[in-house]
Amino acid sequence: MVLRAACAAWRQAGCPEPTIAGRVRCLRSALGWAHVERVLDRHPLDGMRGPPQSAVRLHLHAPVAAVRELIASAEAGVAAADAASNGIAAFSARLHRAEQVLLLVRLAADSGARRGELAALQQADLDGDVLTIARGTSAEVVGPTKTGQIRRLTLGAGTARLWRSTTSTWRRRAGPGGFGPGGFGPWLFSPRADHTTRLTTGCVGHWFADLAHRAGHGDVTLHRLRHTVATVQFRPRRHAPGPAPARARGRLHHTTDLQPCRPVDGRRGGRHRRTGCSPDRPCLQTASAVR
Repeated sequence: MVLRAACAAWRQAGCPEPTIAGRVRCLRSALGWAHVERVLDRHPLDGMRGPPQSAVRLHLHAPVAAVRELIASAEAGVAAADAASNGIAAFSARLHRAEQVLLLVRLAADSGARRGELAALQQADLDGDVLTIARGTSAEVVGPTKTGQIRRLTLGAGTARLWRSTTSTWRRRAGPGGFGPGGFGPWLFSPRADHTTRLTTGCVGHWFADLAHRAGHGDVTLHRLRHTVATVQFRPRRHAPGPAPARARGRLHHTTDLQPCRPVDGRRGGRHRRTGCSPDRPCLQTASAVR
């Protein structure tokens, strides 16, 4: 009865069902440990069913209109920070973060990459318009991706152009000598102006959550953008032959099913999956097209 009352109170406070279910699972796990260690004589929740699961996950993707508003809010943040910077160190740091947030939301909306994959990106991972995702993070340790495989995908022309122009701006600010003996670092997202250290996965999520709240879409997360990319892939696309599920799998790398490959820029000698995207037709063109 106490747990049911607590669940009802959480619902009244506006907590979503997945959050309530997660709290109940955490409580059940803690009590289960206490029972196994003989701290408790019996499991208080033994035989009790968890809270009912709603159909919220059926609509997990973020609406494309919401993604547009997130991008617009990020662009407005860059413009405001740029106008206020005027060479002042504190405002320059604010501009640096705003530029990274804009690039983050554009990449997430275009590629559907996981949060750990975004946090582990390096500036050299973009070759032309082709992004190579070879790393991910687990417990803040950089290693292979979740599937253990490397994937290459074509970004939208606007997203790739933003990547190149933004990183060039950062290097230009650093000057010919960089920021010190270590020079300019390799990481794409960093808390430091010299990009010698990687932005943590948790900080990537916090930066995006802050943007989502400012844009009035506090319920949108980076993972929901990944679902949006999958949803857009299922729409009819004249320029993307092949079944839609295969396009979504190829873009997000949810399974090992592959689509026929085609060669890309030979500088890396690599190949990437045909996912229905091209430099002029990004996966989420309706949301992340350059204005």
